[in-house]
Amino acid sequence: MPQDTSSNKDDFTKMMEAQLEAFKRISSTQANAISSILTPLQALTNFGAVFKTTVQKAGRISIPEAERQALNIKEGDLVQVMIVPIKRV
Repeated sequence: MPQDTSSNKDDFTKMMEAQLEAFKRISSTQANAISSILTPLQALTNFGAVFKTTVQKAGRISIPEAERQALNIKEGDLVQVMIVPIKRV
């Protein structure tokens, strides 16, 4: 009995379209996840400063003078800090 090649091509086309749509959804989800991570990091580097400092007595940290000057931070200004601990060796 001869196979209906038109039907086989339609089935193959539908399968390929479904796979392509699934791939697009996965790619979009991955792009959104990466974007949600990068956007805050990019904001930090575009509008703020990234530096290392040592925690001092009573938990105090210092903002280096160069960063204070670059960002026009004066004594008494309110700033937001994001802490990322660095492992001790």
